[in-house]
Amino acid sequence: MTDAPIASRRPTSRTFHGDTVEDPYEWLREKDSPEVIAHLEAENAHTDAETAHLEGLREQLFQEIKGRVQETDLSVPTRRGEWWYYSRTEEGAQYGIHCRAAAAPDDWTPPVLEPGVAVPGEIVLLDGNVEAEGHEFFSLGAFDTTDDSSLLLWSTDFEGDEVYTVHVRDLTTGVTLDDEIPGTASAFFTPDGTSIIYTTRDDAWRPDTLWLHRLGTPVTDDISLFHEADEKFWLGAGITRSRRYLVIGVGSSITSEEYLVDLTGEITAEPQLVWPREEGVEYSVDHAVVAGEDRLFILHNRDALDFELVSVAAAAPAGDVHVVVPHVAGRRLLGMDAFRDFATIEYRSEGLERIGLLDYSSDAVDELAFDEPLYSAGVSGNPEWHSPYLRLSYTSFVTPGTVYDLDLATRELLLRKRATVLGGYEPGDYGQQRAWATAPDGTEVPISLVWKRSFGAPGDDVRPVHLYGYGSYEHSIDPGFSVARLSALDRGVIFAVAHVRGGGEMGRQWYEEGKLLHKKNTFTDFVACAQHLIDDGVTSPEKLVAEGGSAGGLLMGAVANLAPELFAGILAGVPFVDALTSILDPSLPLTVVEWDEWGDPLHDPDVYAYMKSYTPYENVRDGVEYPRILAVTSLNDTRVLYVEPAKWVARLREAGASDVLLKCEMVAGHGGVSGRYNSWRERAFELAWLLDTLGLAD
Repeated sequence: MTDAPIASRRPTSRTFHGDTVEDPYEWLREKDSPEVIAHLEAENAHTDAETAHLEGLREQLFQEIKGRVQETDLSVPTRRGEWWYYSRTEEGAQYGIHCRAAAAPDDWTPPVLEPGVAVPGEIVLLDGNVEAEGHEFFSLGAFDTTDDSSLLLWSTDFEGDEVYTVHVRDLTTGVTLDDEIPGTASAFFTPDGTSIIYTTRDDAWRPDTLWLHRLGTPVTDDISLFHEADEKFWLGAGITRSRRYLVIGVGSSITSEEYLVDLTGEITAEPQLVWPREEGVEYSVDHAVVAGEDRLFILHNRDALDFELVSVAAAAPAGDVHVVVPHVAGRRLLGMDAFRDFATIEYRSEGLERIGLLDYSSDAVDELAFDEPLYSAGVSGNPEWHSPYLRLSYTSFVTPGTVYDLDLATRELLLRKRATVLGGYEPGDYGQQRAWATAPDGTEVPISLVWKRSFGAPGDDVRPVHLYGYGSYEHSIDPGFSVARLSALDRGVIFAVAHVRGGGEMGRQWYEEGKLLHKKNTFTDFVACAQHLIDDGVTSPEKLVAEGGSAGGLLMGAVANLAPELFAGILAGVPFVDALTSILDPSLPLTVVEWDEWGDPLHDPDVYAYMKSYTPYENVRDGVEYPRILAVTSLNDTRVLYVEPAKWVARLREAGASDVLLKCEMVAGHGGVSGRYNSWRERAFELAWLLDTLGLAD
């Protein structure tokens, strides 16, 4: 082994609620310091040296991923107005190419596009490869066309900090207009195509102001339509599918409030409040015309933990409420999309996503059925107010990404495309199932498993296991197909997901029991899942690697401290491991809006003490034999700053951890590197480390 970089100790202290903490590695926060950059580069050099023996495996894994992907491919076209919109990729090109072709009148059946075959009448709207020329990083943000299809809006980020510049192109002439808007978060056209609505962020990286830019006028003349002053609330906006209302939404993780602007009048009119904000009440609004009356459909959780759907008169949203889909405990309503003649209801029951069709006249909900025991399904790509088809997405651990159109007249599911997996992939060669672990408090925690059948079923023999977890923000880790994962499954690895509390898999209560002063349930649930797999003979500590990213990276740091003896390795992506330091500083990006998720340690001594008892950086234990650890971060990440894993790694080494690596992308953001080939290489790097840790590098 090569000598690891040792960060110098420069004691600084902070005192809150009478508690003084020495923090010797806080100096690593100075992002512009040449010394900090030099330290990060030394960490990268050390990681390169320690993983040099895996270079051949990394290349092999990259080629396996690349070899399974149909590099020249096309998406299923989506009709909007008189055009079919689609994207395509070309072999050797990092980024997608966004295109359209004219649609025949009244033809709603998407054309079947063949990879590598020229599309008749194709018009290239935006080539991401051209946009990315001369830049190490490229991310496409907003992408929109006017209702009359004459103008294109798109936004670009070349740093990875998710701050975008808006551009506009005349699609008739091909000329890029002078209407360039820097520093945006989101953007879209008004329905009349004369203006752009966009959001900007404050110094804490919080979208807080909504603007109107009239095309052809200076950005300095833009009009502020709405400003949210409360630092706990994010701001967003959109246009209803009916094109009738501008919806302005503000929300924290537990409270929301929405306003409407009727677009039959002036867009600069005073936004009309739907329901006033009420602490702990979340709601969202959509619009439909039912029996000739404008109605607002409101999905909310007031006295309804798992949400209910109601409708009100658009002219009097505070008036009489009609319950459309009542609250049912354990059936978590997720979203509602209104169309001209019906609505879709997406919800979660028994840990799986469900889709129902709502009949406006009867309030009846007809659930769509899918065959597999574990799957993910959702409504996606339906811009039109009225269409004979409903576009759906579908996948599972063994079924590649699939696009269906539901024929609304016959209720037949029409397969439009299933992602091609080259190399002879057969779904039947792989199995998926659910197991259950028992948490210390008796809660049954679901575990999803996928494996290659030729190695035997889980429990037939002690096998290497890759255990993934997240467990925050009510975000669910649903079944999904991964080309990269096949490289591990084909080497005998079982992939497992621990659906720990703090996520949303089992309803809103599942989330409530894994946040704030219940956060430790997330960590003990994950440990219980690992222990269950060991006790059932599925794996052993020597053959178990855990992975999580962002808030799941906090989970990784916590379980490394709680139960290091259960894991051979821990892979932590952009890990939130210095959470207490971050949440104590309201000047940092996103801190204040995070208080609803983690608590407010700045003002509440009980929250401070609780967070201090679990945050990974503060709880690294001296003299403990930690598993192998790989932490991956990005210098320009604005969500979880690079300094968190940098400090964590330094503290682990100080405590005696012998095999800890830090990999810092110097030009990237929270999502890592950009470009599909770069992303595949990044994943190949992580998989090579994982397989090496499991003893499968040969």
